[in-house]
Amino acid sequence: MTLTKIRTAAASSLAAAGLLFTLAACSTPAATQPASSATSQATASPSAASGPCAGVKVIVDSGALKQDAADTSVCVPVDAATPASKVLEEADVKTVGTTQYPTELVCRVNGVPAADLAITHKGGTYKEECSGMPAAFAYWSLWVKPATGDWAYAQEGLATLQVSPGESLELLYAVDGEPAAPAA
Repeated sequence: MTLTKIRTAAASSLAAAGLLFTLAACSTPAATQPASSATSQATASPSAASGPCAGVKVIVDSGALKQDAADTSVCVPVDAATPASKVLEEADVKTVGTTQYPTELVCRVNGVPAADLAITHKGGTYKEECSGMPAAFAYWSLWVKPATGDWAYAQEGLATLQVSPGESLELLYAVDGEPAAPAA
């Protein structure tokens, strides 16, 4: 096998792995949720939005879309590891999958992007129909930040990801790779 063929095979494998990673990171809640330690409704307060959170800080950032109505930052009280899907439910964050992947992908968060929104990107405009895979250039990404440390792309989807007190969870919408990561 030539070096070019080996590089091409490696690149194809990496692309496939990246797609699977994106599918896992962008999944929505499963139909059956495990029991959670969430103890009460999320609290939206200045301290929840900007200060320490005794539970899990939940952030929705419409990023490049600039749809402020979808954005939120709340503290969800939990006292142990809790499924991310349950934490989002407690934060009153609504996620919708696609027709083809109703529980595996996140297509809309709090109604964003709306079906009639023309999303401007490098190749023109695009409207998200939520029928199959969202566009590779315009999608919701899932991020986790430990109590001390930096943001990291989630290694699991909403249905299986566990978040613990002191951590932060963010859904961030990117267009053409921007923003590349949550704000500090």
